[in-house]
Amino acid sequence: MKNPFLFLFRARYKPTDAVSAATTFSFGTSGSGKLVNARTAIQVSTVYACVRVIAETVASLPFAVFEQDKSGSQKALNHPLYRILHDEPNPEMTSFVWREAMLTHLLLWGNSYSQILRAGRGNIIGLYPLLPDRMEVDRDDKGNLTYTYSTTNGQTVKLRPEDVLHIPGLGFDGIMGYSPIAVERNAVGLSIAAEEFGSKFFSNGATPSGILTHPNTVKNPTSSPIPTL
Repeated sequence: MKNPFLFLFRARYKPTDAVSAATTFSFGTSGSGKLVNARTAIQVSTVYACVRVIAETVASLPFAVFEQDKSGSQKALNHPLYRILHDEPNPEMTSFVWREAMLTHLLLWGNSYSQILRAGRGNIIGLYPLLPDRMEVDRDDKGNLTYTYSTTNGQTVKLRPEDVLHIPGLGFDGIMGYSPIAVERNAVGLSIAAEEFGSKFFSNGATPSGILTHPNTVKNPTSSPIPTL
């Protein structure tokens, strides 16, 4: 006899909604008419100062691998990941530089990606940062996440989810984070326009361009009698 309650306890299906179809905030032209993206926003003094302070501060915090034993928590100095995370994720950068780059990507694009390099037996041997604007995240027809990276020479590389360290920022679906720059595009665009206007104004000797004309004769206000009550 078929169990009538079987449908209540069936395994949960994998999500099928495409990640690319989710609500997004994109870069583009702001209300001030200025193009806003990660590279133009970082040239705004306020944006640069905020990104630098947050990235450098978080990257300078202690970062290590810990293990639990009977005496409590202690550093796992012999763990294979300890040297990678604490000292050198790859031969080209220190742990501080790698984490600083990851925080910068997270603050500007809303997501940070690192490719996980593995040895023949699957052991992790390195982490390399990937540019967020070259990564596309979606799902295949089976509901599995897919990561497609575009290289500088125009080729695309398919990466398995287990080979990508993806850290999303604030978002709605838990998969993709939203770029704070894209969310506040109009505010950043206004700052860009204000800085450009100020720079051009002072480059002109702080002298406004143009001449103000009046159709009639402008009288000296001191020559006119002051009405009394």
